[in-house]
Amino acid sequence: MKKKLFAILMAFVMIFSLCVLTGCGDKSDVDKLVVGLDDTFAPMGFRDSDGNLVGFDIDLANAVAEELGCEIEFKPIDWDAKEMELEAKTIDCVWNGMSITPDRKENMALTDKYLNNQIILMALASSDIDVTDASQLADLKIGTQVDSSALEMLKSNEAYESFKDNIAEYDTYDTAIMDLKAGRVDVIAVDKVLGEYTNNNLGGEMKECTYSLGDDYYVIGCAKDNTELRDKLNEALKKLVDNGKAAEISEKWFGRNIVVYEPLED
Repeated sequence: MKKKLFAILMAFVMIFSLCVLTGCGDKSDVDKLVVGLDDTFAPMGFRDSDGNLVGFDIDLANAVAEELGCEIEFKPIDWDAKEMELEAKTIDCVWNGMSITPDRKENMALTDKYLNNQIILMALASSDIDVTDASQLADLKIGTQVDSSALEMLKSNEAYESFKDNIAEYDTYDTAIMDLKAGRVDVIAVDKVLGEYTNNNLGGEMKECTYSLGDDYYVIGCAKDNTELRDKLNEALKKLVDNGKAAEISEKWFGRNIVVYEPLED
């Protein structure tokens, strides 16, 4: 009997040791991923008519959490305070159609690029406005979201000094679009994915101008010292791109595959 009990005990010891070494099937040591986002940024992360959080980034983040074998929580934040949220560790990452900027590269640990976007100008379809050159912006009232990639693109534009006093910054793009429809601004500078999606829902009330502010890519931002989580997110993203799951999510939200996986340049 003692020999039998000893054998059972040794078996448990071996199983425990194997669990320590292999994780017993766990895909990651990430227990929970808290994602900070602006929940008005359609189609990346926003509320549907029932108040449920939906969007491309929501679906992709859920797929990444499944790949990592961890729980996920989405936490709406003040977009202008995202760096402070990361530093305070109230969130683990910022994931919501976030573009690469020099400031974000300096203050966050950014993942590799996962989606190809563009910053465009949109006017009311009923207007005769079509921006074909940056010089025209000097005569137009421009709306955009505070601390957005579109604002960064405007500031880096070669003609910025001629139109900088014409820019109105809004807490959300929803408010900027409301002012566009009300005639308080002439154009909005906006991410193409958001502009196209919103315009489809508005029945084509807006139009894309000929001139665009430039190409753009989306990344996920972690706290500057949390490179371990960044690397795990990169691994999971690459798997989802390679196995086609990310493309499926893109087709669902955009009707085409605009997912990429490209290294982030230094």
